[in-house]
Amino acid sequence: ESMLICMVPALPFFRFGLIYNNMDYNQTLEFMFSQLPAYHRIGRAAYKNDLENSLALDQYLEHPHLRYKCIHVAGTNGKGSVSHMIASVLQEAGYKTGLYTSPHLRDFRERIRINGRMIPKGEVTGFMRKHKAVLASLKPSFFEMTVALAFDYFARAGVDIAVIEVGLGGRLDSTNIISPELSVITNIGHDHADLLGDTLHKIAGEKAGIIKPGVPVVVSETQDEIRNVFTSVAQQRKSDIRFADQEFECRLDDLNYSTGKRKYSVLEKSERRSFTGEIRLGGDYQAKNIQAVFQSIRILQDTIPCSDKHIINGIRRTVRNTGLMGRWQIVGRKPLVVCDTGHNLEGLSYVLTQLKRAGRENLHIVIGFVNDKDLGSVLPLFPSDADYFFTRASVPRALDEQVLRAAALRWNLKGSAYPDVESAVSSALDAASENDVVFIGGSTFVVADALKNCKFDK
Repeated sequence: ESMLICMVPALPFFRFGLIYNNMDYNQTLEFMFSQLPAYHRIGRAAYKNDLENSLALDQYLEHPHLRYKCIHVAGTNGKGSVSHMIASVLQEAGYKTGLYTSPHLRDFRERIRINGRMIPKGEVTGFMRKHKAVLASLKPSFFEMTVALAFDYFARAGVDIAVIEVGLGGRLDSTNIISPELSVITNIGHDHADLLGDTLHKIAGEKAGIIKPGVPVVVSETQDEIRNVFTSVAQQRKSDIRFADQEFECRLDDLNYSTGKRKYSVLEKSERRSFTGEIRLGGDYQAKNIQAVFQSIRILQDTIPCSDKHIINGIRRTVRNTGLMGRWQIVGRKPLVVCDTGHNLEGLSYVLTQLKRAGRENLHIVIGFVNDKDLGSVLPLFPSDADYFFTRASVPRALDEQVLRAAALRWNLKGSAYPDVESAVSSALDAASENDVVFIGGSTFVVADALKNCKFDK
């Protein structure tokens, strides 16, 4: 995730009210990022393990999320894609749809959208100005304040429904104050073990925290070792639970690299009905996400009517309708240049398997990680016959490129180190022929820097 560099000196929070009226939008963002702990910048130190501030802000704002329907989406991998796809389907069905996701890639306002349009800059500065007293009193984290901003904006804009993506975990996430129509939990993988637990069972328990009493829950795939975590919580809370892969089966055709499109077929097992469609999200992992979307809309149809046509059109138009980026995104074709935000064992396994099937001559990999990443879990996944460009994203959490290069040598991954993503991508493009493939990833922040700062020839 690319970040603004703070161009104003750090100021005590109590001076917020004194300086705010002279701030423009960029200065407001700089102030937010510099004054408030933000997980995407500094990691664990910014993580808060209670909902106290979120509940206090919610009460102060008079519970804005109660003025519209919500869908809550958690998970380790896939929650962003599923959130965007469900929002796109709802837009196709004619609903005024809010979408809250994190982190952003190029623009902070990507986090808060209505019918795909980012929140206006004036809404961000206006929120800070109007509520400066309570913000100064509560001293919320960056994420707590951003969630409050989103919920308030959606209410004032009169959305019919909002799709809310969990930031981290679930049980103690700032978004977990809502009363949704549906809870969705996507793939559970090994990530943020220092905060959520060092086993899938513990991590699943945190994700299951979004299951609300009497509210149906969709789990995107059956993972045998943690299935009972979800079923037991659902049973305790008298929530109907559905595992999407037991009721729907999605098959993806090969990706058409010239168009960036991919055809799919979905079988609805109980009805023996099949559907065909097209998606502009090229990752193999999208099959499981499509199953989750079909299952979710099926459950919602009684209270939020959507047709099969809305589902198919919504999936096909997700990128156009919601602005989703960074999921097996093709940014260049000669050479083929692909970026993907997958950054843990499960996500990178999908991506690297798909790279092997890309059918190109040589592979050039631009990678960087955050400094708390367990490199021993991800570096062994990478092929030793690729050319590596080790780099560091422009966030404080980014791992030093020389440290990464030295660590990668233990798995026989060889290449050069670059102090920023722009120079790493430029060098990779110079080294690649038209028939090669360049992959950019390892971290959301590396992808963000590439999309924001690099130029690619389509």
